[in-house]
Amino acid sequence: QVHLVESGGGEVQPGGSLRLSCVASGRGFDFVVMGWYRQTPGRQRELVAIVHSGLNPNYANEIKGRFTISRDYTKNSVDLQMNALKPEDTGVYYCNAGRHTTTGWTEDWGQGIQVTVSS
Repeated sequence: QVHLVESGGGEVQPGGSLRLSCVASGRGFDFVVMGWYRQTPGRQRELVAIVHSGLNPNYANEIKGRFTISRDYTKNSVDLQMNALKPEDTGVYYCNAGRHTTTGWTEDWGQGIQVTVSS
């Protein structure tokens, strides 16, 4: 079983930066995709940024140019560097990892980590 452990959230003023990290526990997992989603107040969970193995990252339009996702394939980890944060970035951020298994496609989620942007 995969456990995704997130860290790095917190509170920051508008214009500030935070870095989220996510590490998958266990060994031997070959993740096809890793990324970050978020749930902001009044909205459903939505994609922030994602990296498919061997491909360039995909970003939500709202965060392009401000957030950067990076993936370490040897550590099965994915980070999200968030710059120029805005109050509307406030929400719970979730790490996501997808892989093929003998029973089909499986996605795992982290527990979620709070990001608050407020003056």
